[in-house]
Amino acid sequence: MSATRREREPRRIRPGDLAALARAHLERYVASTGRLRAVLERRVRRATAHHGDDPAPLLAEIDGVIAGLDGTGLLDDVALAGGLAGSLRRRGDARPVARQKMLARGLPPALVDAALAGADAAVDADGQRGDADLAAAAAYARRRHLGPFRAAGRAERRDRDLAAMARAGHRFDVARRVIDCDDPEALRPA
Repeated sequence: MSATRREREPRRIRPGDLAALARAHLERYVASTGRLRAVLERRVRRATAHHGDDPAPLLAEIDGVIAGLDGTGLLDDVALAGGLAGSLRRRGDARPVARQKMLARGLPPALVDAALAGADAAVDADGQRGDADLAAAAAYARRRHLGPFRAAGRAERRDRDLAAMARAGHRFDVARRVIDCDDPEALRPA
């Protein structure tokens, strides 16, 4: 007999409860302003629908709660965007893929673009554009054991490796440069 999972009844939210809910969420998760707003709105809508309350006063309170958390250090979109951009690029995400992941986290587009530019500038040597793209593609290939990081059967798998790089969002010229490279050490940023 399979047990069905019983969903918990949402707790009634009163005016003034949102600040505590927001702090509890931020103590447990790293969230952007947009993500926190979405979480609070979802909780308010679910609780008010269940209890038959009017959601309007609570929804109006959300902006004030977020504004109050802005100066506390719990909610810092700039730091989140910078750390996330660097992390995603170091792990091998292509720039468009990293941008999409950051936008999905609720970060504003202008902040995402600035953070990615900052992360790429830290890798680009002598202002030479493309080093960051090559470093990200090499990191992806290293993580997935593609091209020069493959143990055996490299020539037979070349097209598959290029296709994997393309699916990951890497430009063809960069992917080809990584896959066709003979020395993996040559792909490391200077």
